[in-house]
Amino acid sequence: MSLVKADPNKQGWEESEFPILCETCLGDNPYVRMTRQDYAKECKICQRPFTVFRWLPGVGMRYKKTEICQTCAKTKNVCQTCILDLNFGLPVQVRDTALNITNNAPRSDVNREFFAQNMDGKIANGESLINYGKADSAGKDMLKKLSRNEPYYKRNRPHICSFYVKGECKRGDECPYRHEIPEENELSHQNIKDRYYGTNDPVAKKILDRARGGKDGLTPPEDKTITSLFVTGIEEDIAESDLKGYFYAYGDVKSIVMVYKSRCAFVNYSTRAAAESAADRALAGGVTIKGHLLRVAWGRPRPTGPRSEVQAASSGNAVPLGAPPPPPGSSEASKFKYASQDPTFQGSSTKS
Repeated sequence: MSLVKADPNKQGWEESEFPILCETCLGDNPYVRMTRQDYAKECKICQRPFTVFRWLPGVGMRYKKTEICQTCAKTKNVCQTCILDLNFGLPVQVRDTALNITNNAPRSDVNREFFAQNMDGKIANGESLINYGKADSAGKDMLKKLSRNEPYYKRNRPHICSFYVKGECKRGDECPYRHEIPEENELSHQNIKDRYYGTNDPVAKKILDRARGGKDGLTPPEDKTITSLFVTGIEEDIAESDLKGYFYAYGDVKSIVMVYKSRCAFVNYSTRAAAESAADRALAGGVTIKGHLLRVAWGRPRPTGPRSEVQAASSGNAVPLGAPPPPPGSSEASKFKYASQDPTFQGSSTKS
């Protein structure tokens, strides 16, 4: 037996006619031109040779190419270029967290090749590798809220010019790269394998923090008298006892106000420490009750403005119901004049 026939990976090399891309990576040009090269590079996930496509998404954009093979893309249902979910345009970690999908893809060389061959067989048989139908309604609603309704073409912009950052770029307006100063944050350190496997993805972490209330929403307010938490995503099957049973573990709950019409609730704690403990827990792992993912934020203090001062001032001068009006000319009657009854209003003169 020849070595070529005995090597199953040789037979598994990819030959494709068109890439698997999302609408953003494909661009807004309906007459896009692509170059196709068989076995041009190895897949950055399974390390098998595959067909590489290269194209320009639009005017002023950078050239893009496929980074992973179609087998790996179909296994995770992601774009071959940006490695984002094809249905929702979100990172794999966000999708798997919302749909409770466990990552069972191996990373060692031998197991990775064996896993890729099994996926090729399932794809050839027409099996669906990511089943969105089995997900609960809360996970689907979460993905719909987090997903973009329209393509985000700014993602295709050219990279930042490294010579401009050093102050050495001499091309000026002819430079094909962006002349901007990059921001140093965790989003600037991304790895394609972490994006694919859904682990340690800074973009996914930012999106999940925003879905759970965000760091800004759960930052303890300076007003120490605030001991209430604002919970959104309340459904009709979530009762007050369900919320109390969950939040009572972090401290004494003074009261709970349910507002089903607005799908929200207010959880009022007796102490500030208990409210902070519950907020920290919500930020770390999220709040899920009866399969519904709830968003938690700190409550706001009641406004103390002119309206409250007017109400306090008028409360002492209120006329009891059923009592006769004060006689004309009395001091009490002068307190209840309308603006149109004041002769000095709007520049009127009292001179005879």
